[in-house]
Amino acid sequence: MPRRSRLFSLSSLTRAYQRNLKAFARATLPARPVRARAPAKLRVVVSKEPKAPTVARAARSAGKPMPVSGEWLAGIARGPAGARRYQLYIPPGLALKAGEKLPLLVMLHGCGQTGRDLAAVSRMNRLAARQRFLVLYPEQERMANAHGCWNWFELRNGKAEAEAATLLAAVDLVAAKQPVDLARVSVAGLSAGASMAVLMAARYPDRFCAVAMHSGVAPGTAQSAASAMAAMHGRREAHLPDVVATETAPAALPPLLVLHGDSDGVVSVRNAAATALLWAGAMGARAGAIRTLQRGQRHAMRVTEFKTGGRTVVALREVVGLAHAWSGGAAQLPFSDPAGPDASALVWAFVARQFAKK
Repeated sequence: MPRRSRLFSLSSLTRAYQRNLKAFARATLPARPVRARAPAKLRVVVSKEPKAPTVARAARSAGKPMPVSGEWLAGIARGPAGARRYQLYIPPGLALKAGEKLPLLVMLHGCGQTGRDLAAVSRMNRLAARQRFLVLYPEQERMANAHGCWNWFELRNGKAEAEAATLLAAVDLVAAKQPVDLARVSVAGLSAGASMAVLMAARYPDRFCAVAMHSGVAPGTAQSAASAMAAMHGRREAHLPDVVATETAPAALPPLLVLHGDSDGVVSVRNAAATALLWAGAMGARAGAIRTLQRGQRHAMRVTEFKTGGRTVVALREVVGLAHAWSGGAAQLPFSDPAGPDASALVWAFVARQFAKK
């Protein structure tokens, strides 16, 4: 009888855990895209804060933007977390000079997305074709997470660090086969991918020249799936994982760009400022004055830059009226708000500014 009671208790715990996972997935439903407006000249807005418009939810649209020309190479990387598929975008007509190597941007998708989804939403490949860089889209396996989330929050059982190491193995594999400049590798992500991007940059600071977190959480804020929801809602004190020093490089963090919507109902915007402050504190940087920028009718941004030695090492951009979506993304796609500032352009501009510092 006691044995039967114990089995019943374990079964109840299993069902409760499964309910928590389903609730976690429902919390990451996409926001409704809003119609894009034509951009105008950048201006600085003074005095009043603009009101945040309401962004409703929507189902996935069948329409997708036309693909960008170029080459997609598929591969599989193996590491401590097992095997992970990836796709690499190579722009057309590169015509490399002898010995020339190109920057690489790693893009990590959010829950309920694939790498191809993030490519379509962000339109990063269009930018890569113009600016001549490679884009790597790793893919989370549904066996590792039923909802396609990167397990940034599974620090207690080691799954998060195993995935970060496996993603780094994908970078190394691509660099061994393609003309990648290892001094110009950066990582960015959306939502769960954003938190994993920050975890990778913290664990391997000498491997990335910059990191961008769009609508994410500082990865040390949660230790398990049970604490991830509270972290996403801004109800836990923010923490970063330990920074790892190597034999060849000190434990110096790469510069960080933080993008977040102040109407995000999935991941609280409080996480954005908390992460920026932690990262800046670790780099000995101080905050400058808050500015509000707006381009035409697009959502405005509150911008705070943290500098050390005259150099911006952390940039915080809080987008007014943006929900849980890629800012300035393609129209009629989930996790996308075309009325926001162009996040892809902001990410790449921030990354490219670090090249001269290397």
